[in-house]
Amino acid sequence: MTWAEGGQSKSARWRSANGRPAPARVEVVTDSLTADEANRMASQGIAMLWHGDFHNARQILNAMDRRLGSGKKKAADSPADEFYRHRQSRSHRARILGLLLIPLNPGPVVPLRRSPDIQVAAGEAYGDIGEPSVVSLHELVGAIGAHEWRRNGVYVPALQGRIHPHYGTFFPTRGEYVDLLADAPLPSDVLAFDVGTGTGVLAAVLARRGIQRVVATDNEPRAIACARENFRNLGLQDRAEAVLTDMFPPGRAPLIVCNPPWIPATPHSSLDNAVYDPGSRMLFRFLNEVSDHLEPGGEAWLILSDLAEHLGLRTRDELLGAFEAAGLTVLERFDTKPTHPKASDRTDPLFEARAAEVTSLWRLAAR
Repeated sequence: MTWAEGGQSKSARWRSANGRPAPARVEVVTDSLTADEANRMASQGIAMLWHGDFHNARQILNAMDRRLGSGKKKAADSPADEFYRHRQSRSHRARILGLLLIPLNPGPVVPLRRSPDIQVAAGEAYGDIGEPSVVSLHELVGAIGAHEWRRNGVYVPALQGRIHPHYGTFFPTRGEYVDLLADAPLPSDVLAFDVGTGTGVLAAVLARRGIQRVVATDNEPRAIACARENFRNLGLQDRAEAVLTDMFPPGRAPLIVCNPPWIPATPHSSLDNAVYDPGSRMLFRFLNEVSDHLEPGGEAWLILSDLAEHLGLRTRDELLGAFEAAGLTVLERFDTKPTHPKASDRTDPLFEARAAEVTSLWRLAAR
């Protein structure tokens, strides 16, 4: 990334854990910048490289965020329209806030007044930083928050222990889907596959329930590192292993579990992949291929929210039709209502859909 400073051309390595491209237009700004000026520059696509006090930069970022949330909004014509408007608004917010930039020196350290120690948090998000770099302050703040989640962990009652999510993995804060897995009757205690494991929470629950060997897969190296660390922390490394692969591991198992992303929409960043599944590709691929990986008499457990149905993005008939097309029979279904705060937050633009949401564990068998 390059910019002009003091009549000279400067450059540094652009880093984004979300996969965002480097900004094309960059201007150096200081503590004299106002939030209105920052919003105006960002709306013109101009990135602002901060050379002032770190805490002042945080205040400008917060002020920009407040201004983005103001203004009247036109009523949506349908739940799907509301969803797409909400996503567009969030994408616009991320783009605008992402244009306030912070320098990082090797270490990494922030070379600004009153900057905090971000060495561990930035290392977890960006890896080794051995050269002058620039990052989005909004993204760096998210990395600092993610580090706190990783350090403190998320208590999972079904495990009687904590899961520590790494940066870029989905936080298992919605415990209702974990409880479904913890209570469903096991078809076997010999072997299970957990496809798309993320933090490894479902694989850990299966191992804790007494399954002798659990193979957890994911195609993201960060998820595999996270799952392996959680298995070690929980003392389950002899029962659960994490394997970097696309979908299924080699062989067959009497139980295969999958909790795919539940919203059939395009992710706007790499961190969205745990929630958004374009065209339900992972969901349909799991259904279409799982029979080839099940032992005779085995079960496929699909854990899936019906939020997409309430948003008008997928119908129940489409889901049942996918079961039929894949040659799968529904043995049983367990349902649970959400307990997360958004389900009762009437200010959320998607409140009605969230309040009606049901998460189900579908016990499926090959015909």
